[in-house]
Amino acid sequence: MGMTDQPDLIAQVRFNDQGLAPAIVQQWDSGEVLMMAWMNQEALKLTIETRQATYFSRSRSKLWVKGESSGNFQEVRGIKLDCDGDTILLAVNQRGVACHTGLRSCFDAVGDIKA
Repeated sequence: MGMTDQPDLIAQVRFNDQGLAPAIVQQWDSGEVLMMAWMNQEALKLTIETRQATYFSRSRSKLWVKGESSGNFQEVRGIKLDCDGDTILLAVNQRGVACHTGLRSCFDAVGDIKA
């Protein structure tokens, strides 16, 4: 999952009517899904430039760097878009936990349904 040329990648994203796209975040080496957050164009640009995952908080209407308050930073190793260009996939090296509840993954909080 390599980094792509920034202007090309940003131009390919189909942001929604609010100027946002969902970002699915996974641990780069294990593939473990850690969380989902929203990105706007500026968040994606900063993420590419700094290699630190930066998101857009809908509740606070501002950008936030994952780990800025918790110390649980996400070092970005790769960025991909899905086939429609409307969902971003970040491959990260998660420092500490990803979930605000203190769990490794936001998807560890609720039991799973097995087929």
